[in-house]
Amino acid sequence: MLERLEWEAFLTLAQELHFGRTAERLHLTTGRISQTIKRLERRIGTPLFERTSRRVRLTPAGQQLHDDLLPAYRQIEAGLVKAINAAQGVQSVLRVGFVGAAAGQLMVQAAELFAQRHPGARAVPRELQIVDGFPRLRRGDVDLLIVSLPHQEPGMINGPVLFSESRMLAVSDGHPLARRDSVSMEDLVQVRLLQVAQTVPDYWRKARTPLRTPAGHPIETGPDFETFQEALALIGAGHGAFVVGAQAALYYARSGVACVPLSDAPPLEWIPTWLASNTMDTTAHIHTFNRTAQEAAALGA
Repeated sequence: MLERLEWEAFLTLAQELHFGRTAERLHLTTGRISQTIKRLERRIGTPLFERTSRRVRLTPAGQQLHDDLLPAYRQIEAGLVKAINAAQGVQSVLRVGFVGAAAGQLMVQAAELFAQRHPGARAVPRELQIVDGFPRLRRGDVDLLIVSLPHQEPGMINGPVLFSESRMLAVSDGHPLARRDSVSMEDLVQVRLLQVAQTVPDYWRKARTPLRTPAGHPIETGPDFETFQEALALIGAGHGAFVVGAQAALYYARSGVACVPLSDAPPLEWIPTWLASNTMDTTAHIHTFNRTAQEAAALGA
């Protein structure tokens, strides 16, 4: 029989694929998480994760265990949430996924306003990674997802633009472009653009990491990454560059990385999206929350 910490650590690490973030979510040390996973692997008799200096991935045995445990875990978690909500007089809970600090800050503000305006209803913000946003929305881990355009996923409905931000080029502070006041899309020929992992739709990858400049000049591709922290580490080490929103300079300032404004790139726009297959009640709550998020964005502008 698995101990609670073992299956919580395993399932959280399977989502985050990062020991540090797993430790933060569970309010434990990274060492404790590592020890717990090693103990679980010894008990089962096989590695559950592949660990390298750059990334963590599930092994086939780990993927199988994840797929078997997750439904039971969700059922237990849902039961606990229902009991807590009933005790607090909450009739409905909307799980709102977001990627990035700017969207997270807005979702927290919107959730607070939502609770004030609609007694008995709650919105719970949940941070996701670039690579797992759409999969987790489709799996039902969240009811609503805040994403940056372009977005044209089948079976999903798009809401209104909540906020926009100017684009910048994140590059190593030792790169010649880091000394410029601004750069253009044509300057991307001077860098290797990092690539987001394949779980992100192709149209999004092409828009955010183009293979050619507007004039048709080829852009060299760099290493791929799965989380924004991985991207920043690669950029700081001089392995490539990436087009980011202005929030990167505000919330993700990092030694070795410079963010230079892109003078001729359109702003990044962020919208809510949700599954068309949702129930009428869930869809109604989503529309109400979206209006509240627009209000929160206007108040914070």
